[in-house]
Amino acid sequence: MAEPRLRDVTVTLRAPGRDRDADREALVAAVASAAAVDVAAVRVGRVCPHCAGTDHGRPVATVHGADVGVSLSRTTGVVAIAVGPGPLGVDVERVSRVAAAPLDAFTVRELADARGDATELAALWAVKEAVLKRDGRGLRVDPRNVEVDLRRATAVQEGTAHPVTVLFPAADTVLAVAAGGISVTVAA
Repeated sequence: MAEPRLRDVTVTLRAPGRDRDADREALVAAVASAAAVDVAAVRVGRVCPHCAGTDHGRPVATVHGADVGVSLSRTTGVVAIAVGPGPLGVDVERVSRVAAAPLDAFTVRELADARGDATELAALWAVKEAVLKRDGRGLRVDPRNVEVDLRRATAVQEGTAHPVTVLFPAADTVLAVAAGGISVTVAA
Protein backbone atom coordinates (compact mmCIF):
# COMPACT_ATOMS: atom_id res chain seq x y z
CA MET A 1 0.00 0.00 0.00
CA ALA A 2 1.09 3.56 -0.67
CA GLU A 3 2.03 5.93 2.12
CA PRO A 4 -0.66 8.42 3.14
CA ARG A 5 -0.36 11.68 1.23
CA LEU A 6 -1.13 14.20 3.92
CA ARG A 7 -0.23 17.75 2.93
CA ASP A 8 -1.98 19.74 5.64
CA VAL A 9 -2.77 19.38 9.30
CA THR A 10 -6.41 18.64 10.04
CA VAL A 11 -7.66 19.37 13.55
CA THR A 12 -10.92 17.78 14.60
CA LEU A 13 -12.74 19.37 17.53
CA ARG A 14 -15.30 17.24 19.29
CA ALA A 15 -16.97 16.66 22.62
CA PRO A 16 -15.01 14.33 24.88
CA GLY A 17 -15.90 10.67 24.64
CA ARG A 18 -17.39 8.77 27.55
CA ASP A 19 -13.90 7.41 28.31
CA ARG A 20 -10.37 7.19 26.91
CA ASP A 21 -11.36 4.28 24.63
CA ALA A 22 -13.95 6.51 22.96
CA ASP A 23 -11.29 9.20 22.43
CA ARG A 24 -9.02 6.50 20.96
CA GLU A 25 -11.78 5.55 18.51
CA ALA A 26 -12.14 9.24 17.61
CA LEU A 27 -8.38 9.39 16.95
CA VAL A 28 -8.62 6.39 14.60
CA ALA A 29 -11.56 8.02 12.79
CA ALA A 30 -9.73 11.36 12.49
CA VAL A 31 -6.61 9.69 11.04
CA ALA A 32 -8.70 7.65 8.60
CA SER A 33 -10.60 10.74 7.48
CA ALA A 34 -7.48 12.91 7.03
CA ALA A 35 -5.66 10.14 5.13
CA ALA A 36 -8.76 9.17 3.13
CA VAL A 37 -8.50 5.50 4.12
CA ASP A 38 -10.69 2.96 5.83
CA VAL A 39 -10.33 2.78 9.62
CA ALA A 40 -8.99 -0.77 9.19
CA ALA A 41 -5.80 0.73 7.69
CA VAL A 42 -5.12 2.80 10.83
CA ARG A 43 -3.21 1.67 13.92
CA VAL A 44 -2.87 3.91 16.96
CA GLY A 45 -1.13 3.60 20.28
CA ARG A 46 0.96 5.52 22.76
CA VAL A 47 4.67 5.61 23.37
CA CYS A 48 6.77 7.48 25.87
CA PRO A 49 9.74 9.08 24.10
CA HIS A 50 11.78 8.74 27.30
CA CYS A 51 11.24 5.16 28.45
CA ALA A 52 9.54 3.66 25.36
CA GLY A 53 6.63 2.53 27.55
CA THR A 54 3.36 1.98 25.71
CA ASP A 55 1.02 2.38 28.68
CA HIS A 56 1.56 6.15 28.67
CA GLY A 57 3.07 8.87 26.50
CA ARG A 58 2.19 10.66 23.32
CA PRO A 59 -0.19 9.22 20.75
CA VAL A 60 1.28 7.59 17.65
CA ALA A 61 -0.44 6.43 14.47
CA THR A 62 0.28 4.60 11.25
CA VAL A 63 -1.66 4.21 8.02
CA HIS A 64 -0.78 1.03 6.13
CA GLY A 65 2.34 0.88 8.31
CA ALA A 66 3.55 4.42 7.49
CA ASP A 67 3.90 6.92 10.32
CA VAL A 68 1.41 9.77 10.50
CA GLY A 69 1.79 12.79 12.76
CA VAL A 70 -0.85 12.97 15.50
CA SER A 71 -1.44 14.97 18.64
CA LEU A 72 -4.34 15.12 21.06
CA SER A 73 -5.43 17.65 23.66
CA ARG A 74 -8.33 17.82 26.10
CA THR A 75 -9.94 20.57 28.09
CA THR A 76 -13.36 21.06 29.62
CA GLY A 77 -15.96 20.04 27.06
CA VAL A 78 -13.68 19.65 24.03
CA VAL A 79 -11.06 17.33 22.59
CA ALA A 80 -8.73 18.44 19.78
CA ILE A 81 -7.23 15.76 17.54
CA ALA A 82 -4.57 16.88 15.05
CA VAL A 83 -3.43 14.73 12.12
CA GLY A 84 -0.70 15.70 9.66
CA PRO A 85 2.29 14.65 7.61
CA GLY A 86 4.95 14.97 10.30
CA PRO A 87 5.68 15.83 13.90
CA LEU A 88 3.09 18.14 15.36
CA GLY A 89 1.66 19.33 18.61
CA VAL A 90 -1.82 20.59 19.45
CA ASP A 91 -3.25 22.22 22.53
CA VAL A 92 -6.78 23.40 23.23
CA GLU A 93 -7.55 25.52 26.28
CA ARG A 94 -10.46 27.32 27.86
CA VAL A 95 -9.45 30.94 28.40
CA SER A 96 -11.38 31.00 31.68
CA ARG A 97 -9.48 27.96 33.03
CA VAL A 98 -6.08 29.43 32.16
CA ALA A 99 -7.09 32.77 33.69
CA ALA A 100 -8.03 30.99 36.94
CA ALA A 101 -4.80 28.98 37.15
CA PRO A 102 -1.73 30.41 38.88
CA LEU A 103 0.73 29.74 36.03
CA ASP A 104 4.39 30.62 36.40
CA ALA A 105 5.06 29.84 32.77
CA PHE A 106 5.60 33.17 31.04
CA THR A 107 8.69 35.19 30.26
CA VAL A 108 9.02 38.84 31.26
CA ARG A 109 8.52 39.90 27.62
CA GLU A 110 5.40 37.72 27.24
CA LEU A 111 3.87 39.18 30.40
CA ALA A 112 4.64 42.72 29.24
CA ASP A 113 3.13 42.08 25.79
CA ALA A 114 0.00 40.43 27.24
CA ARG A 115 -0.61 43.22 29.77
CA GLY A 116 -2.78 40.86 31.82
CA ASP A 117 -5.16 40.00 28.97
CA ALA A 118 -6.59 36.56 29.80
CA THR A 119 -7.14 35.59 26.15
CA GLU A 120 -3.57 36.44 25.23
CA LEU A 121 -2.18 34.57 28.25
CA ALA A 122 -4.27 31.51 27.32
CA ALA A 123 -2.95 31.70 23.74
CA LEU A 124 0.63 31.96 25.01
CA TRP A 125 0.10 28.90 27.23
CA ALA A 126 -1.51 26.89 24.43
CA VAL A 127 1.37 27.67 22.06
CA LYS A 128 3.94 26.62 24.65
CA GLU A 129 2.14 23.31 25.19
CA ALA A 130 1.79 22.68 21.44
CA VAL A 131 5.49 23.39 20.79
CA LEU A 132 6.59 21.17 23.67
CA LYS A 133 4.30 18.35 22.51
CA ARG A 134 5.77 18.58 19.01
CA ASP A 135 9.25 18.51 20.55
CA GLY A 136 8.34 15.29 22.37
CA ARG A 137 9.51 16.40 25.79
CA GLY A 138 6.31 18.08 26.87
CA LEU A 139 6.31 19.73 30.25
CA ARG A 140 9.61 18.07 31.15
CA VAL A 141 10.89 21.36 29.72
CA ASP A 142 10.25 24.56 31.66
CA PRO A 143 7.62 26.43 29.60
CA ARG A 144 9.54 29.67 30.20
CA ASN A 145 12.20 28.20 27.89
CA VAL A 146 9.75 28.70 25.02
CA GLU A 147 9.38 32.39 24.12
CA VAL A 148 6.17 33.06 22.20
CA ASP A 149 5.50 36.02 19.92
CA LEU A 150 1.82 35.87 19.00
CA ARG A 151 2.08 38.78 16.57
CA ARG A 152 4.69 36.94 14.52
CA ALA A 153 3.08 33.53 15.12
CA THR A 154 6.35 32.03 16.32
CA ALA A 155 7.77 30.37 19.38
CA VAL A 156 11.51 30.24 19.99
CA GLN A 157 12.84 27.20 21.80
CA GLU A 158 16.56 26.62 22.30
CA GLY A 159 17.39 29.19 19.63
CA THR A 160 15.08 27.74 16.98
CA ALA A 161 12.00 29.58 15.79
CA HIS A 162 8.90 27.42 15.35
CA PRO A 163 5.97 28.74 13.31
CA VAL A 164 2.65 28.24 15.08
CA THR A 165 -1.03 28.61 14.27
CA VAL A 166 -3.34 30.13 16.87
CA LEU A 167 -7.10 30.02 16.37
CA PHE A 168 -10.15 30.87 18.44
CA PRO A 169 -12.74 28.31 17.28
CA ALA A 170 -15.38 29.23 19.89
CA ALA A 171 -15.99 31.64 22.73
CA ASP A 172 -13.62 30.98 25.63
CA THR A 173 -11.55 28.56 23.50
CA VAL A 174 -8.05 28.85 22.07
CA LEU A 175 -6.41 26.29 19.80
CA ALA A 176 -2.68 26.21 19.08
CA VAL A 177 -0.91 24.00 16.55
CA ALA A 178 2.84 23.58 16.11
CA ALA A 179 3.47 21.80 12.81
CA GLY A 180 6.47 23.45 11.23
CA GLY A 181 4.43 25.99 9.29
CA ILE A 182 2.16 23.49 7.55
CA SER A 183 -1.34 24.78 6.76
CA VAL A 184 -3.98 23.96 9.39
CA THR A 185 -7.66 23.22 8.77
CA VAL A 186 -10.19 22.83 11.57
CA ALA A 187 -13.08 20.40 11.20
CA ALA A 188 -15.72 20.50 13.95
